[in-house]
Amino acid sequence: MLGAVFLAFAAYVLLLGLRRPFLWVLLYIYIDIIAPQRIAWGLIENLQISLIAFLAAFGGYVVLDRKEAVGFSMRQGLLLALLAYCFWTTGNAEFPEAAQTKWDWVWKALVFAIFLPFTLTTRARLEALALTLVLSVGMIVIATGMKTVLGGGGYENLNFFVDDNSGIYESSTLATVAIALIPLIWWFTRYGTIFRPHWTVSAFAAGLIFACLLIPIGTEARTGLVCIAALGVLMLRYTKRRALYLGGAAALGLAALPFLPQSYYERMATIAEPDGDESASTRVAVWKWTLEYVEDKPLGGGFDAFLGNSFTYRMPVRAESGNTSVVEYVEVTDEARAFHSAFFEVLGEQGWPGLTIWLALHALGLWQMERIARRWRARERAGFAKDRDAAGDPGDDEGWIAPMATALQLASLVYLVGATFQGIAYQPVMLMIIGLQIGLNSYCRRIESARGRGVLQNRPETRPGTRQERSGPAEPTSAKSAASSDTVTA
Repeated sequence: MLGAVFLAFAAYVLLLGLRRPFLWVLLYIYIDIIAPQRIAWGLIENLQISLIAFLAAFGGYVVLDRKEAVGFSMRQGLLLALLAYCFWTTGNAEFPEAAQTKWDWVWKALVFAIFLPFTLTTRARLEALALTLVLSVGMIVIATGMKTVLGGGGYENLNFFVDDNSGIYESSTLATVAIALIPLIWWFTRYGTIFRPHWTVSAFAAGLIFACLLIPIGTEARTGLVCIAALGVLMLRYTKRRALYLGGAAALGLAALPFLPQSYYERMATIAEPDGDESASTRVAVWKWTLEYVEDKPLGGGFDAFLGNSFTYRMPVRAESGNTSVVEYVEVTDEARAFHSAFFEVLGEQGWPGLTIWLALHALGLWQMERIARRWRARERAGFAKDRDAAGDPGDDEGWIAPMATALQLASLVYLVGATFQGIAYQPVMLMIIGLQIGLNSYCRRIESARGRGVLQNRPETRPGTRQERSGPAEPTSAKSAASSDTVTA
């Protein structure tokens, strides 16, 4: 029955996409994140619904969608270079079969991230994409938060929609993504147009943010706690009343302590003593092995190169004997341990060239979002907020641009913090965030380009007393044509 519901919904959106092809892009994002073929059973299990949506998104843009003057950006070039380099290392991988398995989903995530900015030509599309990301992840987050509140949490014990500890359904990955999306969730309470700012929107957003904060508790993922701390520190930059902010955060943290399970305290305590935890000790050992590995193979060993690692390390083990605690050091031998860090994942698999491309991709994104936030915040103060833009949104103010850039920048920073401790270098949701960042940057460049050509200043003259003068200045021709491009409605 559940499979039939998913299929009916997908068929309905595919039908709507005949008139609004961009809906097929949103459908693919929903399917790629939720993975309904893994949740339900029956026909949907054998039907390649993700591939159908993937082809529909590309085919709809090529055949049916309106083509805007969108160029190929530098970050898309970096994504293409990373894709090409991953293809080469896959063909020369140390473990060809394992590398091919990972390549089968990585190439699709990278190609979609390259393609996505071409479709993001209006504010409505940028917002619709962001909303689809938030609500798709929100489905998993809300269900997980409810299970946590009802007492179904625990490390590696909290069941999501699927019984598969991979992708976004992996506990630490979900915690990182959920915390990273919090700034974007709050953006909708002030600047959303699909769901206009209203107390109901704010209430839902507050509830969703609360559920996001519950994910690290329910999963007992230490990375999630680190991401919460990182977001809290980053938010200080945008908080005017910092003393009140710090006091409120401390009060909320203290109020939550009595409700946390003992297992959560024990799990988080290992952050302060990583040497006494096997998982943390293994991470450090794998990172050292990776640095030694790329000394011999600076070009990388292809996907899942970690399968060749083997190392021995000493780990302290605490033994309790009555009131006495004795610490003994034992040797632990391990092999084929995952990288446990996106940075070392890329380094070991793609070598120094791949790591350089990957770091440049993220660094450039952080810089672009910072640049947009500063430039458009300044323009808003200078009186540009009520101007009509040349990118398809006549009459809209531009106060939403800088806050969205800030939210996307914070999402990337939180992701990079979480990625330091887990191998999520090619996480599809974060690659979609990169596509959204590229789309926003291109959108702003088109507006600036139009203004540079004087499109918004050269308005037709009108005779005094005419209807056109009474109703305000005439809309530029270029803005009219851009405004006619299709938008997304909820």
